[in-house]
Amino acid sequence: MNSKNNPKKEKSEQTKSKFYFDNLKSTIIIKKIFSYMVQHKSLEIIKINKKIQKRLNLNFNDYKNYSELKSSIEVELIPCENKYDKFINISEEDKEYYHIYFDNSKEEVKRNKLKDNENVKMIKIIIDYQVKSFKDIFADCNCISSIFFKKFYRINIINMSGMFFGCSSLKELNLSNFNTNNVTDMSNMFINCSSIQHLNLSNFNTNNVTDMSNMFCWCSSLKELNLSNFNTNNVIDMSFMFFECSSLKELNLSNFNTNNVINMKGMFGGCSSLQKLSIPNFNTKKVNNMNNMFYGCSLLKELSASNFNIDNAYDIEGMFYECADELKKEIYA
Repeated sequence: MNSKNNPKKEKSEQTKSKFYFDNLKSTIIIKKIFSYMVQHKSLEIIKINKKIQKRLNLNFNDYKNYSELKSSIEVELIPCENKYDKFINISEEDKEYYHIYFDNSKEEVKRNKLKDNENVKMIKIIIDYQVKSFKDIFADCNCISSIFFKKFYRINIINMSGMFFGCSSLKELNLSNFNTNNVTDMSNMFINCSSIQHLNLSNFNTNNVTDMSNMFCWCSSLKELNLSNFNTNNVIDMSFMFFECSSLKELNLSNFNTNNVINMKGMFGGCSSLQKLSIPNFNTKKVNNMNNMFYGCSLLKELSASNFNIDNAYDIEGMFYECADELKKEIYA
């Protein structure tokens, strides 16, 4: 018997339906709906479909407010004085998903460069949920002195390769709200950030990262680097990871798991100030390239590396070139 011939069942279904849609007015239910749609890239449906808006008791302002609060990423940039140049890289196909505002203006700017004689003290950028990759997003943007990710509620970013590549004027980088849960590629991420002195990446989730090559390469002013929560279980490539970090005196990598790493070429090369390096859990059985791994680490005299193994490395040329004799003796003893 169907519901048309059963008044009680029909009434019951109507009651359930009414109860369900009445509850959609609650903030909690609405948030759950939006969260689901953000993950499944269907938030635009609510934005353009009036029937769905009416059914869910939503309107465009709800969509806009929630998407800005929960699905978009908000970045605040401070430009260098007297520098006028590109401050973000945006592809033509993604241009509509980046909303740029100068200072406290509510008017959106349709460009990603600072013009001569433009007195801009702060740039706010809101990035919509459609953007899935941050590859090279700030690459060679040398007119920025500070970057602060104020909101970062999304988990769909999978690529951060070259993200801050060549940000040579960058002195402050606040990544405390960063979400890296699904990122697989962090290669070249901070390469040549030559002015930054402190980086705290203790909140980074690197469970899925496979490539960390050149990650901090040429960060020549870097004095403090916190990688205490880095999970490197799946990393394959660490080549040139800390290459030419010439101001680092101490580096604690005791939490690093290198069971799957095959390339450590130039990993600590040029770390000429490094005096203390803790790598007790380094398993190098799979590593086949250690060329120039410690090249130029002239102040490093002790190396806590109980699991260090160079038996399978086919390329160890210059591994300890220009290193202290004490270090060479400890390794080859």
